[in-house]
Formats: sequence, structure tokens, C-alpha cells
Amino acid sequence: MRKKAGVYAALLACIFLPLLAYLLLNISAYNVTIEAPREHFYVVSIVSMLALLLAIVVSFIAVRVRNIKVSFLSLAYLSLSALFLLIGLSSSADVMRLHESESNAIYLSVLLASFWLWLSTIAVDRFAIRWFARRQAWLLPVWSLLLLIGVLVVWNEPELMKLLYMGSLSKWIILAVIIALNSWTIRHYVHNYTVSCFPLQLAMAYSTGWMMAAGIIITTGETWSLSWWTFHVLLFAAVAIMMIGMLREYWSRGSLLSTFKQLFYIHSFDWMRMYIRPSVKQLVMTTEARDAYTAGHNYRVARYALKLGEELKLPLAQLQAIMQGGLVHDVGKLSIPNQILNKPGKLTPEERAIIEEHPVAGYEICKRLGFMIEGLSIIRSHHEKFNGTGYPDRLQGQEIPLLARITAIADVYDALTSTRSYRKAMTQEEAMAIIVKESGRHFDPHCVEAWKRVVAEQSDFFSNIMQTNSPVKL
Repeated sequence: MRKKAGVYAALLACIFLPLLAYLLLNISAYNVTIEAPREHFYVVSIVSMLALLLAIVVSFIAVRVRNIKVSFLSLAYLSLSALFLLIGLSSSADVMRLHESESNAIYLSVLLASFWLWLSTIAVDRFAIRWFARRQAWLLPVWSLLLLIGVLVVWNEPELMKLLYMGSLSKWIILAVIIALNSWTIRHYVHNYTVSCFPLQLAMAYSTGWMMAAGIIITTGETWSLSWWTFHVLLFAAVAIMMIGMLREYWSRGSLLSTFKQLFYIHSFDWMRMYIRPSVKQLVMTTEARDAYTAGHNYRVARYALKLGEELKLPLAQLQAIMQGGLVHDVGKLSIPNQILNKPGKLTPEERAIIEEHPVAGYEICKRLGFMIEGLSIIRSHHEKFNGTGYPDRLQGQEIPLLARITAIADVYDALTSTRSYRKAMTQEEAMAIIVKESGRHFDPHCVEAWKRVVAEQSDFFSNIMQTNSPVKL
């Protein structure tokens, strides 16, 4: 909580200090009129080109990572770029001077950018987000075409700019919408930053905040006054901080793809606070009281499986099932005697048979607690093998529920990289060699390929997870 308060304090200072400077300048004798259409064209073009470059880079990444929320970021900065270019052209001395109707186009640019940024914070299971996601391949081309047509039409028919005329009431309504959208967006990215410490999420919060401050200046400022010119600085800063954040991530990671995947990663702590029911929490705490290793293992398996589910683009409902089922996938081991469960040597056939009963035992426990079928499938089938030699039901291939196939990889990976009573932990490379070797026999090959991408692209996730204890008691 203290960390979040500090982040908000710094962010609010960076938003309100420019606004305070604007207000002081606005009432001072130095707030002279600087009516310079040609210079305005140059200033706006710089902001426009920088936003366009950012939009192009992000749109390329959106295609690679197949994430609709990254596409929304691209559309936000593309909207800012295109409409600012239009404003610059309309205010150049060779075309026409910037009158009230032309300046109103600025509201539209900030409003559209704020809208797309806000959409990037909405849960993926919402109808609107699913609708856009199904059309992601067409979203950027269609929106780019619409913006291009708008710019060309106004370029050839500059009088059409007068259609954008807004009264004072309309301006204040639009400003209220911009503030509401951006406040939501800031809250979302600050919250994500405080639980993940991912710098690009903080850059998003600052970018949105400066965009909101620019909207306030556009609404209250007098066109061409010195104080009015300050909104250009804020919009330049809003775009520049994202560019700097991306370059910093590229230099430190060597890949922007993994950076943007992490930007929209839902942190496991949040999943537990929001979605884990009291009955699930109690089960995990029961295992923790009996065997701290088992509780740590369940927690890590849930996080690994969630990461793999995100890589496979599963919907929110299935990700929730993965988290819940992963946390209690071994709860059936509570019925296994300690001398068998923690035996350092080789198990006898009779002891092995007792061990192999735990998926069904856990399934029965959680079924009585009202678990949904997706979570129950993880508990019962995470020891099934792709070639049909697993247990308890000897399922084969696609007969094994997808969420169980995902959890199986997470379960074995954590078992291999953790110290057991009978052996030391393997390195990540050794564990991955075994998982790849077992592709098509123990594991679903499609899931293995996705897991290889996760391990290759998100090394920070794996280094951090081993240093974090189970937060369920929190």
C-alpha cells in the first residue's frame, strides 16, 4: 500500500505541476499571443511523426504476439498521429489559419487516443473485447484507412473542418469523458505496476496522465496564447516516455515481443485475491500446514500453468480454472500416509498404487466443494500421458482435457527444478531437455512448443518465481 501511495504521489506531481505552471502563466502578464501557424505546423508535425513511429512499432508487435490489447495501444497512438497531422496541415500558412473549428479537431484526437488506451485495460472476457479480438487482423488496416480518408478529404476540402465546431458545453462534456477514461487507465496501470514492478506499465500511466493534462489545457486555454502552447509539450512527453520506455526495455531484454507480453500479464497475486474462493484457500492452507513443500509446489505449478495458458491465448474463464485447479491439483495427497508420500527411496508397487489414487481422491474432495468441470479436469487428469500410459483413466491425446495437458507440463517442470527428498533440483536446461524429449509421449506437442517460447522469452519470470513464497495466507 505504501509503495502504491508513493507511485501515485510522484505521478500526480508530474501531472499537476505542469497544470500549475499553465495556470500561473495564464494569469500572468507574460501570457502573450504567439500566432504562428507555420511554426505550429512544425511543432505538431514532430509530435505526429513520433506518435506515428510509435504506432508502427507497436502494431508490428501486436501482429507478432497476437494480443488485441497491444493492437489497442497501436490504434491509440495512430489516432493521435493522424489527427495531429491534420491539425498541422490545417494550421499551416499555405492552407488556412487555425480557427476555432480547426482547434476542435484536437479534442477528437485526444478523445480517440484515450478511448483506445482505456480499451487496453478492459478484461478480455468482455463482449466488446472479444468482438475486436475476432477482427484483430482487420482492425489496424481498417482504422488506418478511415483516418487516411479523413485526412485526405479535409486536405482537399478544408471548409469541412468547420463541421468539427463545438460549443463550450460540448467541450466540457468531452473533457469529462477524457478525464474519466484516462483516470481509469492510470489506475489500472499503476495497480499493475505496483504488483509486477514492470517499468513500461508505469510509462503507460505517465503517458495517459500527460494526455489528460493536455486535454485540460486545450479546453481552458485561449488559442495562440503562450500558455496554450504548453499542451504540445505535454503531448510530446506522453509519446516520448513510451518511446523511451520501449527503447530501454529493448536494450535490457533484446526483445520487444516479450516486453509487450509482460505488459498485459495478469500477476498471480491479483488472480488469488480476485478469483480464489475461501474453500480453495482453505485447501491450500491445509496442505501448507501439513507439508510446506507441497504448498509451494502447488503455488508454482499454478503460476507456471497460468503463464502457459496465457501463451496459448485461453479465455479468462479457463485461466481462472487453471489457477484454481493448479493450486489444489495435488490435494488428494492429503490422504496419503507421510511415510509413503515423503519416502526417500524407491516405492514398492503397493505404495505406487496408493500414490496413484490421489488424483481421484482430490477430484472427489473438490467435486463436493462445488468446483466447475474445468478445474476438476485438472485435478483428475494432470497425470495422464499423451500416449495413453498415464493414470487414473488411461486417457490418450485429445481425450485428455486441455487444461490438464497444460498443468501436466507445469507440474513436471516444477518437480524437476525443485529439490525432492530423493534427489537435487535440476537446472532449467536439464528440465527442458526432458520435457522436449517427452513431447508426443508424456506431453501434448503443441503445449510443449508454447512452453518453449515462454521459457525462451520470459527469463525474469522464472528467476523471480523461485524467490517468492506462496502468498495464499495473505
